[in-house]
Amino acid sequence: MDSSDTSTDADRTNPTSEEPQAAACPICRGAGYYVLEVPYGHPQFGELIACHCKDEEQQRVRALKLLRMSNLEPFQEKTFENFDRSVTGVQRAFARAYEFARQPRGWLVLMGGFGCGKTHLAAAIANEMLKINYEVLFTVVPDILDHLRATFGPTSEVAYDERFEQIRNAKMLILDDLGTENATPWAREKLYQIINHRYNYSLPTVITTNREPKAIDPRILSRMEDVVLCPERIIIEAGDYRRLPVEQRFSTRRRRNEPRGGYEPRGGWQS
Repeated sequence: MDSSDTSTDADRTNPTSEEPQAAACPICRGAGYYVLEVPYGHPQFGELIACHCKDEEQQRVRALKLLRMSNLEPFQEKTFENFDRSVTGVQRAFARAYEFARQPRGWLVLMGGFGCGKTHLAAAIANEMLKINYEVLFTVVPDILDHLRATFGPTSEVAYDERFEQIRNAKMLILDDLGTENATPWAREKLYQIINHRYNYSLPTVITTNREPKAIDPRILSRMEDVVLCPERIIIEAGDYRRLPVEQRFSTRRRRNEPRGGYEPRGGWQS
């Protein structure tokens, strides 16, 4: 050992050592915030400014909060791979959903009766986005309103304004079963505010519904029908997949290895 080296192991590992930390941000020095060197009286004097070095971390935290709200666990098996494209009336919806997952721009509206595959396709989009760490909130419409109501409770750890911003500004919002919510004036207004915000800022949004257009809030329907943001509403003509015999649901398994471009259907439940 070199006799000139008088440092101890404690000196070399002490986190309070004067030696600068290599990983520390040169702007905020790891604090996450900084203040501008401006004279007293300046509008930003003493103001804490979030440092860009924390953007990625904040995005991860935000995405995790949305994932917890999404409750996607029951829909983990809803993928493009196991969506049964052999069912008459679902091919156009599948193609548009798959395209939207690859290039999430504008809105995608899926309409159809019970069990025609709307929720399966919506969940498949969410699961595809999560593979590339894309921020997504997947929720049944009544649940999103419950998340907002819950903030008024005495034990809520999230303020209403924070929750509302999380929902309306999610990088991708997937609203399943529009029209099944409790149609109170408060619920209608909150839902409209969320959808109107995403309309104004052209934020990627997926909406599924089994309601007739006349049963949807006219303000929301008007935005769903804007061909600039939503070139077409996809109407799925298929019947209720749940009522098919089990052997028929999985009959396409024998063709799973046939090259057909994109994903190959493998049978599976749809909702």
